Amino acid sequence: MIKTSEIGKFWKTLSAMTLVGFMFIGLTSASASAATDHAKIVGPTQCTECHKETGAIWESTPHFETFRKMPRNKKGREIAKNMGFKRIKAGSLCLDCHFTSQPKAKDKLKPIAGISCESCHGAGADYIKVHSSFSGKKKAEETTDEAKQRWVKSEAAGMIRPQKMYDWAKNCYACHTVPNEKLVNVGGHTAGSDFELVAWSQGKIRHNLWHTKTNDEAPEARKRLMYVVGQAVELETSIAAVGKATEEKDYAIKMTARVNKAKDNFAKIAAVLDLPEIKAIAEQSAGVKLALGDEGPLSAAAAEIGTLARTIVEKYDGSKMAAIDSLLPSPDKYKGKPIK
Repeated sequence: MIKTSEIGKFWKTLSAMTLVGFMFIGLTSASASAATDHAKIVGPTQCTECHKETGAIWESTPHFETFRKMPRNKKGREIAKNMGFKRIKAGSLCLDCHFTSQPKAKDKLKPIAGISCESCHGAGADYIKVHSSFSGKKKAEETTDEAKQRWVKSEAAGMIRPQKMYDWAKNCYACHTVPNEKLVNVGGHTAGSDFELVAWSQGKIRHNLWHTKTNDEAPEARKRLMYVVGQAVELETSIAAVGKATEEKDYAIKMTARVNKAKDNFAKIAAVLDLPEIKAIAEQSAGVKLALGDEGPLSAAAAEIGTLARTIVEKYDGSKMAAIDSLLPSPDKYKGKPIK
């Protein structure tokens, strides 16, 4: 079992690692690239051609800047060297999270941008034409029903739209935690950032230009739902990561700490929200016994939490979750200031 004394040491040093973690939010090919068909990546310019304002916001964020800054970063080069990578952009593990990549000759990937549209919304080759076609008409001529059908077809083709909160939250947490033991224990990578869905989505990377023209903050109800879903996905992701640990070293210790923190946060949610799915997640996480080499049971527990989180998104809109308002991060806790 993981030593609680070591967990305590970790949390005392977390603040010192936050800056590094902000730039180095990596993960393994076992999670990121398994969910991304790189052959279907079209690149951000295909999106920003129409979404110009959103593209301008993106270009001012760390997601955009990682393409240029990360390969020059001293810590990044040190991690790459420890892992045996000659160049960060040359087919290394770093491509999975820090870049948007397309296939290159001889089964290699070529990074074409930093963390971009398709990192969150899914590889676009199958949906981008449907998404941008206005049903074969000019935008003003498309009927409401035609637009609705276009959205349905886009989602069926793999587009992750904003209301599919569980799906894009999974993409966020997949890169803001690091389910790769060697990358942490050998590479010296952090085990993820101090990520929380509301604080990070409402800060500098915010691009809420679909419902507002001035990049306004998300409504209270949506922030409540984001907080609940975010804590559930944190539980799901970190529990699964502990299940893959093989050594009682840095990786296992830090992932265990992430699980325990998310457990505490979700227990607070369950104490004030009497919803069956939330109670079930709290009970599932409370019953989890964290142990090295116990991947089967822990993966099963994580999967169940994921199923419940998806159900929450499908059933609730956050309007009746006001009881958790005191748990939400205040604007001064948001990660950076959004572009207006």
